[in-house]
Amino acid sequence: MEEKQKKSTLAWLMEWAAPHKSGYVASVILAVFGVACSIVPYFAVAKILVELIAGTKEPSLYFPWVVMCAVFWTLRVLFHSVSTTFSHKATFAVISEVRHRLTAKLTRLPMGYILDTPSGEFKNIIIEKTDSIETTLAHVLPEMTSNLLVPFGIIVYLFVLDWRMALISLVTFPIGLACFGGMKKNYAERYGNYVTKNKKLNATAVEYINGIEVIKVFNQSAASYAKFTTAAKEAAASAIDWMKQCQVYFAAAMAIFPAVLVGVLPLGCVFFMNGSLAAPDFVQVIILSLGIMPPLITAFSYSDDLAKIGTVVGDIAAVLEKADLVRPKEPVTFSGYDIEFDDVCFGYGEKQVLDHVNLTIRPGTVTALVGPSGGGKSTVAKLIASLWDVSSGSIRLGGIDVKDIPLEQLNDSVAYVSQDNYLFNDTVRNNIRMGNRNASDAEVEAAAKASGCHDFIMQLENGYETVAGGAGGHLSGGERQRIAIARAMLKNTPVVILDEATAYTDPENEAVIQNAVSKLVQGKTLIVIAHRLSTITDSDKIIVIQKGTILDSGTHDELRETCRLYQDMWTAHIGARDSSGEVSA
Repeated sequence: MEEKQKKSTLAWLMEWAAPHKSGYVASVILAVFGVACSIVPYFAVAKILVELIAGTKEPSLYFPWVVMCAVFWTLRVLFHSVSTTFSHKATFAVISEVRHRLTAKLTRLPMGYILDTPSGEFKNIIIEKTDSIETTLAHVLPEMTSNLLVPFGIIVYLFVLDWRMALISLVTFPIGLACFGGMKKNYAERYGNYVTKNKKLNATAVEYINGIEVIKVFNQSAASYAKFTTAAKEAAASAIDWMKQCQVYFAAAMAIFPAVLVGVLPLGCVFFMNGSLAAPDFVQVIILSLGIMPPLITAFSYSDDLAKIGTVVGDIAAVLEKADLVRPKEPVTFSGYDIEFDDVCFGYGEKQVLDHVNLTIRPGTVTALVGPSGGGKSTVAKLIASLWDVSSGSIRLGGIDVKDIPLEQLNDSVAYVSQDNYLFNDTVRNNIRMGNRNASDAEVEAAAKASGCHDFIMQLENGYETVAGGAGGHLSGGERQRIAIARAMLKNTPVVILDEATAYTDPENEAVIQNAVSKLVQGKTLIVIAHRLSTITDSDKIIVIQKGTILDSGTHDELRETCRLYQDMWTAHIGARDSSGEVSA
């Protein structure tokens, strides 16, 4: 990882562009030809003027030069078009590959990092930031290269004609360059402020859209919209202030750079009158000097993109360089599916959540995790699913440390359903089929029936072909949960984790789902976190977790006798059921 952290912006760009090297080489070569063709008309015009000054009147002598101007200008357009076609084709492939690398990287990162980073920031990096490398690779590489090479060739030719006039034609160059330098003063700080403000704007926009329901329900639209508009104004102000500081220097550079005739004409006239500069050479110097600066201005116009690319690549690289959940690639052989926690400690940042946890879950059993909110139940479940790595201690599945199990093999062994079930903007059938891409329609529907969601699916407008909406927004919370459970059942793994997966279902449907799940996972290891204790009373073992430690464990009856916390929780649960009109057991 240390080597990756030291990788420069250029090294990253070269790595991404390497598979498409031939496209970029072709683009640069064609761009050089294109710019060279755009210079040829200057030579042709110089020759025409020399002939005119000499008094030549035969049209046949001018016609070839006029044709040459037209032909080479046409070739310039053709070469430029083909060059940009090659560079854009290669660059769009690079952008696609970088986005694939970023999204694949997210699947290998600890959930803690992903949850701590606003989704708007990830969206900004994957979409806008990645897209912004297009200018550097598709334009800067071929066009800046070619626009620097050709003026260099003209300058060499001018030195051959007259070294004095060559130097005079370059007199505006250092002054214009100094103006560009002034424009870059404190560039990193100003652009960094612009990037920071736009990250905040993206995060605020995503938060505002995702929370629009809560905002409306609690009449917080004014405050929330004010937060969004403040972020938008700050982002706009950062861009305007940045442009204001650059504008004077930019305007000066654009005025001074092309003003080559300010020196060429008066001094050239002096040299011509004293006989040290021939008229044909003077005419060529005048015409060709006008062709030096436009390509250089085009080349320097990309300096802004070069200055930005460091920040852009830095943000992309920051994600790609994050430490993965380190796992081997070679599959392992399980001796069973026992789950063992051995002196496990874990924390989110500096906050300790689990403190020296030891527990064993036998294969083929139903184990329930209960306890007060924030005690660590969900953390235990997520550590079993390897969504995080433990801070210390170890977790073993089938006698093997989960850190020694390939992620793909572990994912094939554990199905995890959380209380926040995410459905994709796809059909209900395809959302369930994500548990097993090879499942037939009949198998999808069998899983739906077994998890108690077939009936409500059939009542939807298009049945199984109904689109769930973004994040499953077209369905209720309970419907989303049941579909997520069906998806997990279809996955058919030896270990199933239900992390308060029935939180949004009514008691009757929860009982139906629990009964269905208990049948579907026969012979498998089921770990359940439930907020209604009545649904886990038949568990083989109930583990009571409080403040990151295991307070007690046993069956429902045993804990009612031995664990004061469980007694209080059960009493509170029965009281809540009675007050809501449910019949107590």
